[in-house]
Amino acid sequence: MLSGEFPAGSSISEASLARELGISRTPLREAIGQLIAQGFLRAIPHRGTVVLEFGKRDIAEIYDVREALELYAVEKAVARPIQSAEVDELIRLADEMLALRGELEESGEARLNSAQMQRFVASDLRYHNLLLRLAENSRLVKAVGDGRVLLNAFAIRRRGHDIAQLEQIHRYHRGIVDAVVRRDVAEARRLLGEHIRVSKQERLREYDDLERERAMRRAASAWDVREESP
Repeated sequence: MLSGEFPAGSSISEASLARELGISRTPLREAIGQLIAQGFLRAIPHRGTVVLEFGKRDIAEIYDVREALELYAVEKAVARPIQSAEVDELIRLADEMLALRGELEESGEARLNSAQMQRFVASDLRYHNLLLRLAENSRLVKAVGDGRVLLNAFAIRRRGHDIAQLEQIHRYHRGIVDAVVRRDVAEARRLLGEHIRVSKQERLREYDDLERERAMRRAASAWDVREESP
């Protein structure tokens, strides 16, 4: 599911998976039950088990929850001593945005390719997870991490970032680190909240763009059918 081999909305066949994996259906059924409980799969009457399919509201809700939890976490992080190694790691992760920008400039392409976007997502996730861990609350890390996994696995595939986006993300990331080091909780919360809301709007625009593309393809397909009809 994470790799896209089972895309959103696709059906899960216990029998074929059990044959492919070389296991009995009992442990597979237990695993599927766990994935249903965690929100990765959905059981639909008379259809079976399908991979979760995200809508616009799902995306917005996950970002809203993420904003609330991360702002709480950064406030807690500012209140505790931060180690120099933690600061160095946050800065290193923030500066990976500049490394990606440099690759993009050198390539002459307008946007990051899929491999570069995978590196971006991994770096961005490590950065935000480290901020969460500074609050010393493992449940916060899990709650936010689960939401991000759902978004990355089941929401629409992201367009590659361009140079302006990478520079903006770098400014947010470095600004948040500086505010945490200065113990400026108001500035840390302001920058982090704005950063998450900007990302939310980008994902919602991508969703709208995809829906328009789907509508155009459906209209074109319907037109082709009419043209072929006697």
